[in-house]
Amino acid sequence: MWSELLIGFFIIGGASFALIGSIGLARLPDFFSRLHGPTKATTLGVGGTLVASSVYFSLHGDGLSLHELLIMFFLFITAPVSAHLLAKAALHLRGLSGGDDSGIGR
Repeated sequence: MWSELLIGFFIIGGASFALIGSIGLARLPDFFSRLHGPTKATTLGVGGTLVASSVYFSLHGDGLSLHELLIMFFLFITAPVSAHLLAKAALHLRGLSGGDDSGIGR
């Protein structure tokens, strides 16, 4: 009983963060704002879902499930790096166009 509640909590929390990140991607006005929403919220959403999966398979499987922790590690390492590179590329393109209104995000 308590394991199902814990797993449900992590799945609902992860899905909520993923939904908020997706809405931010669709609704925010410019490139940098749209980059921020999915990078932060969706990473937490996938992390919550992976924690729920790890708890489920650890309790209902043969033993401790660490595959999800490895996936989370790579996700939490690569998401900020890719967001940083995208932001630097956008700033570089903004500098090449000669002004602040480069059309990025339109």
